[in-house]
Amino acid sequence: MAWAIPLGVVVLVLLGAGFLVLSRSGAELAADPSALARVKVQTFGGELVSARALDPRGRAIPLAVAGGRLTPRQKLTPGERVTVDVTVRRPSSVGWLIGHERHERLTVRAPVARVTRRWLTVAGGAGVRVSFDRPVTRALIGAPGSTRVVRAQGRSLFVARGGGTGSVRVAAAARTWERPGAAETVTWFPCSRRPVAVVTPSPSGRLAPGQSLRLTFSAPVRSALGSARPALDPATPGRWTQPDSHTLAFTPSGVGFALGTRPRLRLPRALAVGGPAGTNLRTTAQVEWKVPPGSTLRLQQLLAQAGYLPLTWKPAGAPVRRERGAEVDAAVDPPAGHFSWRYANTPPELRAPWSEGKANPITRGAIMAFQSRHGLAVDAFAGAATWRGLIGDALAGRRRGDGYSYVYVHRDTPQLLTLWHNGRVVLRSPGNTGVPAAPTELGTFPVFEHIPVGTMSGTNPDGSHYNDPGIKWISYFNGGDALHSFNRASFGTPQSLGCVELPLASAAKVWPYTPIGTLVTIEH
Repeated sequence: MAWAIPLGVVVLVLLGAGFLVLSRSGAELAADPSALARVKVQTFGGELVSARALDPRGRAIPLAVAGGRLTPRQKLTPGERVTVDVTVRRPSSVGWLIGHERHERLTVRAPVARVTRRWLTVAGGAGVRVSFDRPVTRALIGAPGSTRVVRAQGRSLFVARGGGTGSVRVAAAARTWERPGAAETVTWFPCSRRPVAVVTPSPSGRLAPGQSLRLTFSAPVRSALGSARPALDPATPGRWTQPDSHTLAFTPSGVGFALGTRPRLRLPRALAVGGPAGTNLRTTAQVEWKVPPGSTLRLQQLLAQAGYLPLTWKPAGAPVRRERGAEVDAAVDPPAGHFSWRYANTPPELRAPWSEGKANPITRGAIMAFQSRHGLAVDAFAGAATWRGLIGDALAGRRRGDGYSYVYVHRDTPQLLTLWHNGRVVLRSPGNTGVPAAPTELGTFPVFEHIPVGTMSGTNPDGSHYNDPGIKWISYFNGGDALHSFNRASFGTPQSLGCVELPLASAAKVWPYTPIGTLVTIEH
């Protein structure tokens, strides 16, 4: 007897079979731990007929397909967003019912391997290893232009030998089909009981006027220093910044650190301090550097440009840029150039003391004249304030406009004073220099005091004292020796106690030409 199958059961079976075919006739597209993506064609899905990948600009990325894995055939950048499209063609037996093709789309990002710890403490002799948050396949290690490629497996790799302090740039790729990503700096420090501070430039070393200071700590800044911050002595204009959690940087402004000084940085706490190499750590709360002095040659160049020398100067190449940083650099490393006398008839007595790039009376007098005109202490020394003023004038293009004066006196009889100004003789006048017991010293000297009237006092050769009030038109140039007026019956022979005495009219004419810094030469 044959069994009859109810029609409802047949329908249910057919519907179940149809549902099974429908549910198993597509494709699964998902991320893959080694490839860019993985496609799995289902039982009744047919075959994979196309797969393509597009970068964020819609440009095609060539793919290799093997075992369902889609691998880029060109290097991708870590973190790059990629759109993957696949097409599956179903068999005709099911395609007529649910469609001949199935499309799937997936957006993925190329994985990024990141350093887990950028600040390391390494025991002496131990190698420096960098760890990542995921396995990596290769890495670039080193600075631009000097990198080396390291093949890797796992989550860490060796980057350097231990000992001292160091840092390295590391860029890693998590997949073989990626190029290394953005570089990260890894810094390591030796073991120490105190936090380590790596200081750049090296303690006790050379510090350029405009150079920045950088302190990198083995611990976060607040942990290493507390709430206080380092302080510079002497105070220097500039700005402190904190580039990252372990670093402080100071960038000077203006003319920067004063030339020829030894600035000190006082730390809130004693730390294990060392230079960039991290060796020979020293426990201290103070770091000191040496700022190179300004060049005498550059000093002369600036004084000539500003009109304080009887010479002009022209650079051999392009002039120093009118930028503060460029002028500060030139103060230490002067440009090449050429000096020439401003006036064709410059007296030989004035030419004789000049020496390019070396200290000399002409340069000394020019410094004093500059200091006097700028309200600075007149000490003939080019200190920080003088350099600031000279650089400021150079940047502003300021120049002295009243010309250059010079006085020379012949001590042999008949004794004669000559006043020379801007290439011409303004006055020749007889004068009196010192008697044999108190001769006027030979040489070239700058005027250091300039007063219209005063009292002159001192000791005579016989030991007695003199006190002469109301002396007019005084210009002191060497100790107690001065140009001044004096009431004498005659002039042109040794009669003074070292000064150069002049008739009242001559002294009155000479005095306006002999401000502080004016050179006076006493010769035979």
